[in-house]
Amino acid sequence: MLDQLPSPTRSLDDLAREEKSFTFSHFTCEHAWVIGNILRNALRTADAPAIIHISLAAHQTLFHAPSMPGLMPDDETWVTRKRATVLRWGHSTWYMACKFGGSERSFAEHYGLAAEEKGRYTCEGGGYPVFVKGVEGVVGAIVVAGLEGEQAHGVVVKAVEEYKELRNDFRSPMRSMTMK
Repeated sequence: MLDQLPSPTRSLDDLAREEKSFTFSHFTCEHAWVIGNILRNALRTADAPAIIHISLAAHQTLFHAPSMPGLMPDDETWVTRKRATVLRWGHSTWYMACKFGGSERSFAEHYGLAAEEKGRYTCEGGGYPVFVKGVEGVVGAIVVAGLEGEQAHGVVVKAVEEYKELRNDFRSPMRSMTMK
């Protein structure tokens, strides 16, 4: 299944447009739950162990789950690094990878990252920004760690596209309840 994903573009303009095209009217734990489960089901179907992490910029975790057994402890570190990159620079980590040709060294040098800062960020694909209409900057991040960067980016984009198709018909069971 992951092999069937189209290769993501490497055009920075196209990637920036793609990121902004997924601007939400609002973003809650319900959105994260649905997107997280779309990702988890896709990764399980592909027999791909990965960690899925969705959080707000204020360090509030909305969804965090492995797709299946087979992960390494370092995958948690990659989640943290990808999330930090998305929140600091406001772009997907795939965008950053394309901007710097996948070179962590060029990335760190360009931003003048000190030696102790280099390990906090990455330009490995798999981190994706969450934008909300009317809110300045990134409000959260969707991260997949445990896959190659290109695949991680592709599966996140596919999940957000699937969510976008579903969201008009999605009604929370809590919203349909009447309060007595």
